[in-house]
Amino acid sequence: MSELEYRTAGESHGQALVALVEGLPADVPVDLDLINHELTRRQGGYGRSGRQKIEKDGVKILSGVRAGQTMGGPIAMLIANRDSRLEEAPPVHAPRPGHADLAGSLKWLTTDCRNTLERASARETAARTAAGALTRSLLAAFGIELVGFVVRIGATAAEVAVDLSCDQIAKLRDASDVYCPDESAGEAMKLAIDQARRDGDTLGGVVEVRAFGVCPGLGSCVSSRDKLDGRLMGAVGSIQAIKGVEIGLGFTAASRLGSDVHDPIGFDEDSVELPTLGFTRESNNAGGIEGGMTNGQPVVLRAAMKPISTLRQGLPSVDLRTKESHRSDYERSDVCAVPALSVIVENVVAFELARALLEKFGGDTLAEVRAAYDHYLNAARRLSS
Repeated sequence: MSELEYRTAGESHGQALVALVEGLPADVPVDLDLINHELTRRQGGYGRSGRQKIEKDGVKILSGVRAGQTMGGPIAMLIANRDSRLEEAPPVHAPRPGHADLAGSLKWLTTDCRNTLERASARETAARTAAGALTRSLLAAFGIELVGFVVRIGATAAEVAVDLSCDQIAKLRDASDVYCPDESAGEAMKLAIDQARRDGDTLGGVVEVRAFGVCPGLGSCVSSRDKLDGRLMGAVGSIQAIKGVEIGLGFTAASRLGSDVHDPIGFDEDSVELPTLGFTRESNNAGGIEGGMTNGQPVVLRAAMKPISTLRQGLPSVDLRTKESHRSDYERSDVCAVPALSVIVENVVAFELARALLEKFGGDTLAEVRAAYDHYLNAARRLSS
């Protein structure tokens, strides 16, 4: 069985985006409605641009699925672009600060930023979202569920209780235009977005993902490449506009004493059947990962998104042909895409957890993976008894 991995292809204004997923075992149910639901959520959220009214993302599966189940081979998924005008798109000679424009032009030795911005665009995250959503059915078969939501936009921060269930958070989130479970904070976030729109400016923020039902032992401390926290941070940090990723307390832990950071361990023999295998924690400051491995607690990750780099008011730049001062070009863009980011990060985290799950309990079919999973938990419970 090959390692679970994916690749994407496509440009912002090309014909389509493509996600190629390899390494899923055979007989995993493919929930097309779930994938399309996640793509729709990614296009939503207060502060998005007019392009979201043009694109109506839906996935077409081209290979690797038969009768609603994976076949064990590569799965190709296509998301068509309605706004397909790559050949007619004008050149961009004034790089936009904060974008990949200037760095890409220097890398590929061109004064036209168009090729760089087309591939660097966050439009590519639709393919990443589809790839992650595809793996959600595998995770669900092992009781793993995820929820992503907004905890900050600009200066406005939300408070989301640590003891809420996945369903409780999702219900509160889905009632919010900004995907924030804290209603009062969500309303303040909308006002901030409105003000930024009037000013021709943009806003960033922070999103959080919680994964429930994750068994202990995913990832490893043996090799730096296998540490799950590092892999999660790398995967999420590669998303466009992400400038920071933390797990559990993250940077906050650096300002506290060890006695206020590390999660005390207890044992409850009545909860041995849970993913925690009976081990209890008074807190989850580690975010469910210690030593690069899951410890049975919910995995908690946050990601910080910078304000979108395309401003209606423009920013100082230069014309790469003449080197004369020039206002950066404006292409249709969002004022705030933090709500959409919460969907992207949720599904990127889902893919990495699925990858780690299959590395520990690999098999060519879902039944083989299930057998390995059950064998491990039975052995771990004997250790706990």
